[in-house]
Amino acid sequence: MYLKTILTFIIYFVLNNAIDNQAFAQEYKIKTIVIDAGHGGKDGATHGVYSKEKDVALRTALNLGQALQDSIKDIKVVYTRQTDVFIPLYERINIANNAKADLFISIHLNDMPVRVSRVVDYYKKVKGRSVPVYRTIAAKSTSTKGTETFVSGTGRLGEQDEVIKRENAAMFLEDNYQKNYEGFIANTPENDIMLSLMKQTNRDRSLKFASLLQQEYVSAGRINRGVQEKSLAVLARAAMPAVLTEIGFVSNPDEEDYMNSPEGQKEIIDGIIKAIKNYKRIAETSF
Repeated sequence: MYLKTILTFIIYFVLNNAIDNQAFAQEYKIKTIVIDAGHGGKDGATHGVYSKEKDVALRTALNLGQALQDSIKDIKVVYTRQTDVFIPLYERINIANNAKADLFISIHLNDMPVRVSRVVDYYKKVKGRSVPVYRTIAAKSTSTKGTETFVSGTGRLGEQDEVIKRENAAMFLEDNYQKNYEGFIANTPENDIMLSLMKQTNRDRSLKFASLLQQEYVSAGRINRGVQEKSLAVLARAAMPAVLTEIGFVSNPDEEDYMNSPEGQKEIIDGIIKAIKNYKRIAETSF
């Protein structure tokens, strides 16, 4: 009997969702976008030849927010930081959750790790034999380049449970919430299924936006390092579609120059805005 009830609920939800999907899409609007400039304040060790990741990320985030408001009517932009300050990772996504954001975009610059190796410095004679004397070299690749965009890995989807429950808690304060939210009952197997579906929906939409973003980078001639799922703390508790995008390698001198140049900034921001517009169109008409 229990299994039959669960299966009936799943079938009802899927069929009902399919029927009402278009009507829902027509009502759904993306109104609030949170832009997160990665790092900041005391968290700012990553740097290139002359610029720091935290500074370029902030400049890009602020330029993106301004361009977004100029190009899309009735969009609200919220920043996690607008100055060189340290914001804990959990607080960044809390800002987005509290703003009831429809999309979260975290801007970062990539870097290559330092590799330590031993090389022969010179030879010295020891008892008539040439013995190598080594020295240690610490270096990183300066040729690696390209863009990549991350979404939260499936291993951290469970961290969204309490966020989604908290976001939904307000409905239980409403009069006649049973009628208004028919089929949604707290702390039941049915609710657990709906919770799982909500998490999957956010994941699917995150992947869709990340893919659109990478397509725009490629259209501008950038190297595509793909869309990846990673266990990233800044994305783990998002109650909305959320991505972290690496706009280039600060360890690559050419890309550092590109990201710091007015032309590079414009090209990056134009691409992100095109991806947002495409995602907005799809989300508001097709999802």
